[in-house]
Amino acid sequence: MSASQVADPIVVAIDIEDAELSERLFASLAHAPGLRVAQRGEAADVIVLAATEAAPASDNGEATLTPRELEVLALMAEGASNKSIARRLGISVHTAKFHVGSLLDKLDATGRTDAVAQAVRQGVIHL
Repeated sequence: MSASQVADPIVVAIDIEDAELSERLFASLAHAPGLRVAQRGEAADVIVLAATEAAPASDNGEATLTPRELEVLALMAEGASNKSIARRLGISVHTAKFHVGSLLDKLDATGRTDAVAQAVRQGVIHL
């Protein structure tokens, strides 16, 4: 990229219920070069979630998902391809495929659509 070309900033959404933590993170990211914090409801390249929100209880046999798996699952629910997931999360396509496979295993799903349906039934995501 030449000096005359300016790369689009990475848009970061903050989805954290703890208001204080959310504000601190916003303040930290607001002036970071190459980043822009998304407005509420705006599409983002990356979603920041609190780790405590990421893992639903598994006492009843439901899947326990990592924060990254929840990000991948949300993008799958939007119909994103592995390539699109990789681009939006800043990971390789191979890593995106790994996360999708892990989700299929954890949710005991037969495919991407079934994984999203299982996650909705288990209350992991809400559409």
